Amino acid sequence: MDVTDIPEEAYDGAESRPDLTELASPETLLTDGPIRERLLDVITGLRTPTKVSGIADLADCGTETARDYLAWFDEMGMVHRHDGRPVRYERNNAYFQWRRIDRLRDKYAEQELVDELTDTLDKIEAYRTQFDADDPNEISLVEASREMTTEDAWEALSEWKTLERRATLLDAARRDHPASGSPPGHIDA
Repeated sequence: MDVTDIPEEAYDGAESRPDLTELASPETLLTDGPIRERLLDVITGLRTPTKVSGIADLADCGTETARDYLAWFDEMGMVHRHDGRPVRYERNNAYFQWRRIDRLRDKYAEQELVDELTDTLDKIEAYRTQFDADDPNEISLVEASREMTTEDAWEALSEWKTLERRATLLDAARRDHPASGSPPGHIDA
């Protein structure tokens, strides 16, 4: 049986099987969307200044179209423009951090933010105790793998890092201003 085969018993006979040949290919899904959406997908992944032509290639659109959208994204603060020859753009991390904080403010009431932050800080403290360290970057994966499987250690350290970032964002949302990158401190309930 192929992994894409559907067992006979999956259907009660009243409904027909889906035609898997009608599904769009992943390549089509990535290139058939609106240009603006494709460019947004590309710029969210830009970590280094990239030429307009390179961005256009990644988004599968014309260079002039990319240039127009990038100028608009620059005005909105989503990208940093690096002048020169050629002009280059990169993702503005502060903008995306602000958006995440803004979404947290929309999603949670003030007390819920405090509760979420408290829960997150408790989980962080559990990792600090488990690994006897203050920061996940202090832990060697090789050393941690002596106490547990490498996969479990990798997962635990990754989750700890994610919790640290989440705590910073939750604290910034609670304080109603952008995170400075410093770890959260005292919680005012």
